[in-house]
Amino acid sequence: MTGIVFRMPLNVRSLIEASRFFDSLPEAFPIRVSPWKEYPYVPEATVKCAWQPQGLFLKYKVKEDCVRAVYTQPNEPVYKDSCVEFFVSPPETRDYYNFEFNAIGNILAAVGPSRPDRAFLPAEEIGRIQVLPSLGKKPFQEKTGEISWELTVFLPDSLFKKHISGFQENMVLRANFYKCGDELSKPHYLCWSEIKTVAPDFHCPEYFGELILS
Repeated sequence: MTGIVFRMPLNVRSLIEASRFFDSLPEAFPIRVSPWKEYPYVPEATVKCAWQPQGLFLKYKVKEDCVRAVYTQPNEPVYKDSCVEFFVSPPETRDYYNFEFNAIGNILAAVGPSRPDRAFLPAEEIGRIQVLPSLGKKPFQEKTGEISWELTVFLPDSLFKKHISGFQENMVLRANFYKCGDELSKPHYLCWSEIKTVAPDFHCPEYFGELILS
């Protein structure tokens, strides 16, 4: 799986402006591969991605039958809520970063070469991540019905300083995008680049696709 990442105009300086720019882009990456038959529910989920030298922008759009967002503190298990995720590996390293967001923009973030060998990003680093959730930032228990929500995100290059000093044209990132909800009434596990494991497992860098910074 390969995706082209457009450059965000340099005059875009806020997430509101970034969200509007994303709306002008014609195509999104679909997050709809459902590899595990015991979880048949497939909500609608897409993501658009753009870059500037100083960071990456993401915009997720989701439509699902149940939404929950109860976690509010850094590195809490947001994957149990309505959750979207971005796993990314910079060039020339085995390490990858996992950024996980619930529907109100609370974040779990870690880095390392594998699932058992990871370190959470400190709360002060997570605090540099900007989020714009369409559902606001107040927690809520599960709501049912066909619900649509969006999340726009900015990941500054300082988060990746261990591996790169900034983003540049033609850089290739290995990555995957996910949608999940472990403790929803309709649990699900979706990905952009297909994973071939027996049980749900997003920590599989061997199945990452490629993102080319255009």
